Amino acid sequence: MNKKTIRYILINRWAAFIHDLVWVVLAIVLAYWFRYNLEVIPQVDYNSLISLLLISVPVHGVVFWLFYLYRGFWRFASIPDLIRILKSVSLGAVIVTAVCALVTRFDGVPRSVFLLYPLLLAGGMSLSRIAYRWLTRQKFRVSARDGKRTLIVGAGSGGELLVRDLLQRVEYQPIAFVDDDTTKLNRDIHGIKVMGKKADLGELVRSLSIELVLLAIPSADKKTVHCFVNQCNQINVPCQILPSVFEMAGRGVDADSLRKVTVEDLLGREPVLLNTKAISSYLKGKVVLVTGGGGSIGSELCRQLANQEPRVLIVYDNGEFNLYSIDYELREKFPELNLESVLGDVKDIDRVNWVFKTFSPEVVFHAAAYKHVPMVEMNPAEGVNNNIFGTKVVADAAVDHFVDRFVMVSTDKAVNPANIMGTTKRVAEIYCQNLAALSKTKFITTRFGNVLGSAGSVVPLFQKQIESGGPVTVTHKDITRYFMTIPESVGLILQAGSMGKGGEIFVLDMGKPVLIRNLAEQMIRLSGVSSGGAVEIVYTGLRPGEKLYEEILHESEGLEPTDHPKLLLARSREVDWDWLSAEFKSLQIATRSRDIKLLKSHLQNIVPEFKEFRE
Repeated sequence: MNKKTIRYILINRWAAFIHDLVWVVLAIVLAYWFRYNLEVIPQVDYNSLISLLLISVPVHGVVFWLFYLYRGFWRFASIPDLIRILKSVSLGAVIVTAVCALVTRFDGVPRSVFLLYPLLLAGGMSLSRIAYRWLTRQKFRVSARDGKRTLIVGAGSGGELLVRDLLQRVEYQPIAFVDDDTTKLNRDIHGIKVMGKKADLGELVRSLSIELVLLAIPSADKKTVHCFVNQCNQINVPCQILPSVFEMAGRGVDADSLRKVTVEDLLGREPVLLNTKAISSYLKGKVVLVTGGGGSIGSELCRQLANQEPRVLIVYDNGEFNLYSIDYELREKFPELNLESVLGDVKDIDRVNWVFKTFSPEVVFHAAAYKHVPMVEMNPAEGVNNNIFGTKVVADAAVDHFVDRFVMVSTDKAVNPANIMGTTKRVAEIYCQNLAALSKTKFITTRFGNVLGSAGSVVPLFQKQIESGGPVTVTHKDITRYFMTIPESVGLILQAGSMGKGGEIFVLDMGKPVLIRNLAEQMIRLSGVSSGGAVEIVYTGLRPGEKLYEEILHESEGLEPTDHPKLLLARSREVDWDWLSAEFKSLQIATRSRDIKLLKSHLQNIVPEFKEFRE
């Protein structure tokens, strides 16, 4: 807060304080005047009047200050402010009456004055604030004539709070509400009328020359948001929404909260309810390590873990900028967090063992991986080295240092893999599952689909293509993928960590897969361009290692329900440990020599269902 702002606030506070003291004087003088039927106050009562003023002004001044009457702004005066005025005036009047009784014994003071002046004082102070707020609002309304003509969908508490704020801003000119609750029809909210239902949106936008439509229903489900966006697209009017109740996280409703509709709003599923008590039970007060902590999933893991109050949070990443970014963010948002940021590679045995020896982590979340299918397909040895042997390094260190839980982040591409990336993740799953049987460390795997907005995902790519004018490239018109939001996927990881006993693969019930063609069309519409307009969709053909659809489990794994309705359990497949160890040694030799044919042969041995895609 700069000096100019501080000076402005102080001047306003003192002006309000002096105003109230003036009203103390006016209230007492008016009380005397009313006592004498609005006629001239007798000369004989002047002394008692002055005595009462000398007592009441300092007493009320102290009481007003103690009741914090000067912390708020008059233009935001509300019922709680009026209640504080009534309480402070009442207490002040009691004290003044008591002091007068002790000092003057009410000599020459009409008794009715002690009843009249508190009423006049409370009324004067309250009416001044109400009048100021009304005048200020009128001024903003006049100045807002050039603001965007705005229609608000939702006349509930969210809409009421939003329009109250919009009326204070020059950028907006609220015109009308719409709401499907018929009891609200034709009612006014802060002077803005509820003029119809959601079905009337198109007609009202045209007849009222609306320039912006706002959805003010934080509790709206995905279906409601989808219908709202479709309506606005059909009538060609810009739209914005208030974030969901979960996104708001206790923040107030105002115009600053408004944002554009995102693809997450349309494709993200309903929030998965988590057992927060179970999650907290294994994380609070613990030393927690996150590998790949600067990535899309890893950084969100760190944010949610910070809320669980770990004793120490260790963020491990080989990307300097990513590590710096999440370190800066966490220190800003969680100043009390005991944070250790470590720059290092999961393939570096010495560095990994140093971390475990130095900090003694009790829970490990392994999110470090190469996950971009075409890039790993072009660099298979590096994918194997990072995703398989990097996982082995961290997992072995967890066993050697007696870590309680090791949660590995996997992918649906590990099921019946058609590419190197998916196969490396499946091998990592197999290693962790079988290592669990040989150690006291609980190895838990979480498997889920694509994450909306993560690095390397299709959403940022489409966004970049749309911004550059297209075309938007889709590999196949029938290609589908499962999607979830980053917070949702991380919630699954944390929940699975609380449920696992060791060796399990937890799979999220991901609902229906999304047609990528539809995703592209929706993103084009959200950008304000019709899918049949300037931005074209071009089909480029499936890439090496890419399947038309992803699966969530191998046919031999089966699925079993768990205590959580959205989490399913895949049965683990045990292999002979000596055989697996021998295959790992051979695979490592092929990786170091960059013998890709031999490398793929050993991957095929470990994961028989691996069938390399060829178009």
